[in-house]
Amino acid sequence: MERRSLLAGACLALLVTPAAIAAAAPGADDWEIGPVIRGKNYSSGMPAAPHPARGGGWTFDFPAPDVAAGHVHYVTFRPGSLRSKSRLVVRYRIDAAPGARFVPKQFPDRTPTVALYMQRRGDSWTAKGAYRYYRWYAPVASMRTLAPGEAEMSVRLDDPDWSSVMADRASANRAAMEAALDDMGRIGLVFGSAGGRGHGVFATRPARFTLLSFEIR
Repeated sequence: MERRSLLAGACLALLVTPAAIAAAAPGADDWEIGPVIRGKNYSSGMPAAPHPARGGGWTFDFPAPDVAAGHVHYVTFRPGSLRSKSRLVVRYRIDAAPGARFVPKQFPDRTPTVALYMQRRGDSWTAKGAYRYYRWYAPVASMRTLAPGEAEMSVRLDDPDWSSVMADRASANRAAMEAALDDMGRIGLVFGSAGGRGHGVFATRPARFTLLSFEIR
């Protein structure tokens, strides 16, 4: 009986899907669409949180058809300390109407992107003094162009090419990066472009973003 139970457990583990992994991650209500800075939400035209997706994960619709409809900037949650963690692995899917384009709010002529992001707890959002090391953006090589289909981002937390809000590489101030990992306030995704990763994106036709899984390993 014990051996049969062990085999059944092993078979069940093999059947775990990306949706099941996502279901074990923070629920949609634990995520925030923002950022919210001094009471203002910079993701104009967006709900406060994404919607639960069927089978696990979450989803949101990009504002469309122009910037007047709004723009999505940050989608984050509170993970707690990441001191013992080593990698982020994220899978997502984008569905869009034929001909839909994604447009960065600040730099509409640049390629629209999604990237991984981390923020130390207690950030003042001034990027001055010690606060220039409170926001960290994943290496450029891990950024993804916004386009229909499924995609994955995988980044090591000790990668030297994480960059602070003032473009300081983690390799130049590893102590500041380690301090952020130890006292992590928020982690998640940012939408924008090169030179403005979290500065917002909208779509020209209906389009939807679905998070399939977000793993902190």
